[in-house]
Amino acid sequence: MEDAPGTHTHSVKVGTLAESCANAIGARALLCRVGSYYHDIGKIKKPEYYAENQTGENKHDSISPHMSAKILKQHVTDGISLADEYGLPKIVKDFIETHHAKNRMEFFYQKALTNADNPESVDENEFRYPGPKPNSKETGIVMIAEAIEAQANSIKNPTLEKFEKMIDKAIRSRLEDGQLDECPLTMADLQKIKGRRDGKHGLIPVLSGLYHSRPEYPSKDD
Repeated sequence: MEDAPGTHTHSVKVGTLAESCANAIGARALLCRVGSYYHDIGKIKKPEYYAENQTGENKHDSISPHMSAKILKQHVTDGISLADEYGLPKIVKDFIETHHAKNRMEFFYQKALTNADNPESVDENEFRYPGPKPNSKETGIVMIAEAIEAQANSIKNPTLEKFEKMIDKAIRSRLEDGQLDECPLTMADLQKIKGRRDGKHGLIPVLSGLYHSRPEYPSKDD
């Protein structure tokens, strides 16, 4: 809360999303919430390099995309080091290692391609997280919930339709990229994780509560 307040808020929201997803498919809900709370602890080493903690200057504007990727990957390694230092059990450490699986940092990868004289010289692996991939329903849920919470903040004028499209795209891209290959989540599980508008559990009902648009109240002058 003190060193990386944006990351703290993000982690609490991920916990709420992940717990609801776990309840939707009968997975371990409390474990998902705890794993969510700890998944990003490595960011407190360099909190200013993460969007949720920035209040103006973006430090990535002044460094190369290659260096940006190196710094972002480091939060996973730093998180593991902190987990070992404070004696977190392996079942919790697994969430730190797997929450990005081997996903590609698309923004910085595309920036590197644009900046390169020879795009073919850009090593894609340099822009992928080290993994491993999630290997339990709970770590798979947190990987999905983490991505969804981060993306939900960037949606302007959020609606349920926009959330549904965002969730479908995020899950599909991870399936196609093989990030869920080692995870026991089924297609039926993924549908339940998405949730329904009239449902109680899953991503849609929680996102609707967390990010619903509010009416603009008139000022006293109006």
